Amino acid sequence: MYHLYILTCADGTLYTGIALDIKARVKEHNSSTLGAKYTRTRRPVYLSYSKEFLDRSSASREEYRVKQLSRDAKLQLIKTNE
Repeated sequence: MYHLYILTCADGTLYTGIALDIKARVKEHNSSTLGAKYTRTRRPVYLSYSKEFLDRSSASREEYRVKQLSRDAKLQLIKTNE
């Protein structure tokens, strides 16, 4: 299963990505050089939203759609998921 995720960074910004193992990926964002360059200077990051997909293609399409959303729309997505 692939996961679409949104992280909230320490500076309040949002980061969106996809991963197979979401727990391992969040750990990478917080502690290693394998995390995205964007999140390395904004640690710690916290998982704010996730959604499962059966395949990478579906997850990638949704990632693209979410990345096109405004910050307010992403925050609303996170809020409705709580």
